[in-house]
Amino acid sequence: MRRALRSRYAQRGVAVVTALLLTTLAVTIVASLFWQQQVQVRSIENQRLQLQKNWIMRGALDWASMILRASGKQFRYADLSQPWAAPLADTRLDQYVEDGQAVGDAGDAILSGHIVDAQSRYNLNNLSVGGKPSPDEVAAFKRLLSYLRLPGTLATAAAQAIAQGLPAPPSATPPGTPPAGQQGNAATAASSTLPMMQVDDLLSVPGFTPDIVRQLQDYVVVLPWTGGPTPVNVNTASAEVLASRIPSLTLAQANTLVAMRRAAPFTDINNFTAQLTTLFNISTLPANAYLEVSSKNFLVYGKIRMGRAALNTVSLLNRADNGASTNIVWIREQ
Repeated sequence: MRRALRSRYAQRGVAVVTALLLTTLAVTIVASLFWQQQVQVRSIENQRLQLQKNWIMRGALDWASMILRASGKQFRYADLSQPWAAPLADTRLDQYVEDGQAVGDAGDAILSGHIVDAQSRYNLNNLSVGGKPSPDEVAAFKRLLSYLRLPGTLATAAAQAIAQGLPAPPSATPPGTPPAGQQGNAATAASSTLPMMQVDDLLSVPGFTPDIVRQLQDYVVVLPWTGGPTPVNVNTASAEVLASRIPSLTLAQANTLVAMRRAAPFTDINNFTAQLTTLFNISTLPANAYLEVSSKNFLVYGKIRMGRAALNTVSLLNRADNGASTNIVWIREQ
């Protein structure tokens, strides 16, 4: 009987242990299923937030395009007193929903941003003309670097890097072209350097550091090459950029022009030249000054906060001369 009792107790113990193991396994499986479901739900929420942010940003770009088109039709010039130049402070989107009722998470969205005249900055692609560094533009960029207290030698390095990245113009075969059998290798070597797409790409040029690039951010830009140098808008450019375009203009004189245009923007280049003659006895502009009073290219900076998600973007918009249309050149996340 003792052996029978011991066997019975042993069997009960095994049954209890087995029941505990099965219970633990079931709890683990159920917990894993709940965790996977929570992860999937959070993933779907994140995707929904991302789509909502993108649609809100596209709506903001449509608003910016409308403002730019209206200003282009009303004014023959672009200056900082026009509606497009007014920044948009942090604004809750539910302020523009009827009866204050927002759909979904749109009521939690906060939008802010501003528009910058891209032609108020120096276009780095001006440094290369026909696949070769332009001496006049290199000299202008050197002057800009000197006003910013940066080494002037960086201008030559940047011009060479940009010339290597830009495609050669489709013209007649230049002198010194290799034979037909070697042209493929030459083309491959020329295309080995990637074109410069944004200001941060200067970090790949020897001599440029993150601090230098950060200091240049508000003074230079990379705009698409359109067959010729991009003009600078005298109504929106900084004093440093203005002085770099006109060799005979000092930085102090450029600051005077910047202060004057706040009260009365320049309506045309003749008006600008007349002010130079009256104030500083500069009667003519250099042929390679490339100055205008209007702009075609604008940078739109946008920031959206929606709950735990945020989106910062910068977009390049191109406006027709008469303001009849605008198109988005590119959109980048920051």
